[in-house]
Amino acid sequence: MSDLKEIILTANLTKTQKMIANYILENSSDACFMTSTEIAMKLGVSESSVIRFSRSLGFSGFMDFQKALRKDYQDKVLSISSSVTVPAQRVAKRARLDSSSDYIHRHFQNAEKNLTAALDKNSADLFERAADLILASKRRYICSTRGNSCLGDYFLLYLKHMVPNVETTCSACISPIDHICSITHEDCLIIFSFPRYSSADRITAEMAKEVGATIIVITDKSDSLLAEYATILLTVPVDSNTFFNSMVAAQFVSESLLDTISRKSKGLEKRLKKIDRYLGELGNY
Repeated sequence: MSDLKEIILTANLTKTQKMIANYILENSSDACFMTSTEIAMKLGVSESSVIRFSRSLGFSGFMDFQKALRKDYQDKVLSISSSVTVPAQRVAKRARLDSSSDYIHRHFQNAEKNLTAALDKNSADLFERAADLILASKRRYICSTRGNSCLGDYFLLYLKHMVPNVETTCSACISPIDHICSITHEDCLIIFSFPRYSSADRITAEMAKEVGATIIVITDKSDSLLAEYATILLTVPVDSNTFFNSMVAAQFVSESLLDTISRKSKGLEKRLKKIDRYLGELGNY
């Protein structure tokens, strides 16, 4: 909170206001989620003193000040994912930054920020172009490893409902290289790639690029490991305030692409009715 801290430290404050300032500077992770009444009760001062403190810093009131405090703190916490990829190091850094118990609310704020960024970075036209390329392909290969497998498996299931010739490159006994060895320029590779990046995914992308196949890359940033291989690049942040990536926004991008494909896919209703009929016989309702 360097900018806000500078404002607080250089402000002309009364003795009571300095006490409030010290508490906020030392407990920013808690203070940004506390009301003016709660801060006043914590310090044994009046609520009006907290409000006057906010105004002395140039804010219209406490809520205006709290908004700036929350943004400052949120930016600090969210910086973990962009600078640290090793889970153990993330946990250690979070421990130094965070002492608040309101982690569920912060996790929601984090996911909301990632979702907004995903929507801003990827135009409807980009989804349309990706969908057209997937539908025009002869075969569709889906590549995802480790923590990204949740995205790949979900995409695999519902893409199979919409088009034929959909395969995964993820298998316990067969490597991605074996799965994709027959890929041609008529085919499409869809890769979900987020930190920590996989060298196996990179080799898979190289094999697809070598034969001129279409490559749809869904990753966290434009300079990520596999971005250079992309025919279509969809970027979505997975910033998190814990040791694992937040996949909420990535799932949104995955679902949005599936939705776009479903609006263009022919015979979808007929296939879904057939699937539903046999699922009913299995006792799935």
